[in-house]
Amino acid sequence: MEQQPRRVALMLDLQWPYKRHAGIFVGTQQYAQEHGWISIIDEFVHNTLPTRRGVTVLYDGIIARANHQLVARAARLGIPVVNIWQSSPARHLVPGVYPDSKAVGGLVAEHLLARGFRNFASLTAFNNIDQELEMREVVRVVHDAGFPCLSQRIPQNPWQDRGHWRKTQRLIAKWMDGWMHPIGVYIGGEGAGRMVVQECHRRGWRVPADVAIIAGKNEEHLCEHPRPSLTSIEIGYERIGYEAARLLDQWMQGDAPPSDPIRVLPKGLVVRQSTDFLAVDNDLVAAALQFISANSHRPIRPDDVAKAIGVETRTLQNYFRRVIDRPIAAEIRRLRIERAKRELVQRDRQLSVIARDTGFGESIRMCEVFRREVGMTPSEYREQRQDRHRT
Repeated sequence: MEQQPRRVALMLDLQWPYKRHAGIFVGTQQYAQEHGWISIIDEFVHNTLPTRRGVTVLYDGIIARANHQLVARAARLGIPVVNIWQSSPARHLVPGVYPDSKAVGGLVAEHLLARGFRNFASLTAFNNIDQELEMREVVRVVHDAGFPCLSQRIPQNPWQDRGHWRKTQRLIAKWMDGWMHPIGVYIGGEGAGRMVVQECHRRGWRVPADVAIIAGKNEEHLCEHPRPSLTSIEIGYERIGYEAARLLDQWMQGDAPPSDPIRVLPKGLVVRQSTDFLAVDNDLVAAALQFISANSHRPIRPDDVAKAIGVETRTLQNYFRRVIDRPIAAEIRRLRIERAKRELVQRDRQLSVIARDTGFGESIRMCEVFRREVGMTPSEYREQRQDRHRT
């Protein structure tokens, strides 16, 4: 007798236009197509499941942002549930697949440390376990490097009402009063990141020269507009959905689920204007770095940088080697590579257009630099980073 296709319910809060919802859904659908499942969106499955055995059950398994009611009803009926919401109040009761929050925090801290920052701050939401774990790792890494990190928490939803909004503004302002510049800042969400950028503008602080910011999980519209664009973490939520479906499939086939959650590594950091900066103590080098950051998309050379800040090229070269241990041309090249990487991952533009817009001029020149500096061609880099299910 031919086996009937699996019927899997999805309770993912798809009414909210966030990557962590839609991306996970996309990942489940790829797995479902590969394995012939019937996927059914049921945002009220915790209510539609029967309350007792002996009643016809529509589903063989469930992938959900699980709550207690769903977990209890599914357990009574013997239906496997895989949770994909790390802050779920029922997370300890069912197997889960989550982002590797510790790895996210490590990426954030290492990126800011590599840019020379010695002062750090973090802003996360109350009752958000992903952000809490990320913040702890940021604090641990920078503390191990010998530096402080000033942490603050704000309401999970500042936009809930005027009272929450005003409270959030006050907490952010008080937190920022304690900063020492230049400072590297981790912010758990893009919306809060924009609030911090606005407060920086109000105080006359420059982003990224005074304040470098990494915020959220790469919701592109909030990250890219308005300027300055925000550096962010690309989680790759599609892979979480795919791995959740794989785990559910194994469980439905009789394999015991793991006792610990499955954690999926992030795809990486998407570097934008808010961290396109190196924190240095030398005023000449700092001015040169600002000029390079603002103009690396143009065909500038070391002589252009020196002329822009009013010093001899040889003098500036000496300062660069002493302060950041590389020549001016290497810093121009580094920023061009960072921006080309960003374009390659986020857009399907032609290599010739990307090469022109990032200062390389011609695609053959960009390919030469990528092979030497990155160890692969731009096309290979794009293919690697756009592989949605590589873990």
